[in-house]
Amino acid sequence: MNTSILAEIRRKAPLIHCITNYVTVNDVANVLLAIGARPVMADDPAETEEITALAAGLCLNIGTLNARTIPSMLLAGVRARVLGHPVVLDPVGAGASVLRTETALRLLDEVRPTVIRGNISEIRTLAVGTGTTSGVDADAADAVTEENLAASADFLRAFAARTGALVAVTGAIDLVTDGRDCYVVRNGRAEMGRVTGTGCQLSALLAAALATAPDEALAAVTETVALMGVAGELAWSCMGAHEGNATYRTRIIDSIYCMTDEELAAHSRIKKL
Repeated sequence: MNTSILAEIRRKAPLIHCITNYVTVNDVANVLLAIGARPVMADDPAETEEITALAAGLCLNIGTLNARTIPSMLLAGVRARVLGHPVVLDPVGAGASVLRTETALRLLDEVRPTVIRGNISEIRTLAVGTGTTSGVDADAADAVTEENLAASADFLRAFAARTGALVAVTGAIDLVTDGRDCYVVRNGRAEMGRVTGTGCQLSALLAAALATAPDEALAAVTETVALMGVAGELAWSCMGAHEGNATYRTRIIDSIYCMTDEELAAHSRIKKL
């Protein structure tokens, strides 16, 4: 990209519709504001299609499914794709229950999201139709490591090619692929896993990135994945004595708000496989 995705989002300030989970909805709204986008949260079936039509992008997060939000996600997702708006699917906890797994697979089939972002266990569940997760966390046996990096990349390329979606797997090592090219991102801190919602926040940021740079989707997604990791690194560098995960949560959002193009470029660790 000629300019950073950070600069482009701040310049265009896209409106992003999020049907997300009630555990992290406030942080998702604030992280979108921090990067310069505009959030709207509407999850009643009576208005989701109308709100989706007003927004530039849609983020669907299945973290706290219920009888109201499932039809809302389907209605909004189909409406967004008809309008040509990007859709990000975050299949939180897919594999942990039949409801989550079946809902994620239905969204994948009926909405055909632009990007699927999740941990490796969630993505494996979507790829094979069943799986196991530790609650909403990845199973340690599935983890992407330096030893299985090439095999993991090939698996994700095949899944992306089959679905037509970009796939972003985040964890200790992040992978982003469009089915052909694959990038590895080595940004972030392990301590980010002690803050609820960093993945949810990233999925919303990806919707903003895609709405901003739809013609450079792979680059926009990859750079935004790195941006979230860089925010985690910068936030941790500011931590003081007796400051814990509540402070860290706030500092991550603050780091995105204050981040410069120069900081993003200097700290991003992206490599093409």
